[in-house]
Amino acid sequence: MAQITLLDGSIGQELVKRSGDRATPLWSTRVMIDYPDLVGQVHQSYFDAGATVATTNTYAVHRSRLNRVGMDSQMPALIATALEQAEAARAQSKEGRIAGALGPLLASYRPDLNPDPVDAAEKFGELVGLMQDHVDLFLIETVSSLQEAEGALLGCKETTKPVWLALSVMDDDGTRLRSGEALADIAPVLDRFAPQAVLINCSRPEAIPAALDILKGFGRPFGAYANGFTRISEGFLKDAPTVDALEQRQDLGPEAYAAHAMQWVAQGASIVGGCCEVGPEHIAELASQLKTAGHEIV
Repeated sequence: MAQITLLDGSIGQELVKRSGDRATPLWSTRVMIDYPDLVGQVHQSYFDAGATVATTNTYAVHRSRLNRVGMDSQMPALIATALEQAEAARAQSKEGRIAGALGPLLASYRPDLNPDPVDAAEKFGELVGLMQDHVDLFLIETVSSLQEAEGALLGCKETTKPVWLALSVMDDDGTRLRSGEALADIAPVLDRFAPQAVLINCSRPEAIPAALDILKGFGRPFGAYANGFTRISEGFLKDAPTVDALEQRQDLGPEAYAAHAMQWVAQGASIVGGCCEVGPEHIAELASQLKTAGHEIV
């Protein structure tokens, strides 16, 4: 059977839930400031569940987000904290890889905010420079347009570490990015920058099979990790939103989520995991089903 890389699940949402504090526009960055050790505990929970990759809590650590609250000078220190917490969990587990998360510069699911690729590359390049000595790979997440992909990949061009590109598709049409652009049109961007793997993330699990049918034609490892939101609400698409504008699905427990992911594996996906609202229990169930099916988790 196949070798499958099992990613972790939600980091930001899991941190917000565990902190018990009210959501803020800084999202999981605020939790990391107030309860840094909670980050390591979340990573450890995923390693214990069977995940082989810890995704750093750096998705939302961008100067463009921090300067709204006068904290942009703290970015290097926040990156360092996130890396230390991931490294500590990996050391305790004695195995696994660390993926440096690179989230959208301005906001998730907002292709209308497309930053200029050259400007974006400079900002992503700073993050890559801060993280590359401490991570095993970079994971560019929730890319909603071709231009977003170009800027993020351009920012990773100097690293010697593998780069994985994760794209977010429309919830009712897995063949299109959230910008409305055809997913298939990412092909020239992949050819230009040659990321090691291409994935779909932070989309409804029902939209992913159609997207994977397209990804499998790109000739590189592919996979997916879905979210557990009912939908991306209009309230979350406003400036500086908080995650309480999003609603968790009640029909996507561990067994249901794992069933979706096993379908992706049947389509040829070699990298699977979870995104927002997919927790350690989901990853543990997925690990169990992968092993039962005879797959090797690597």
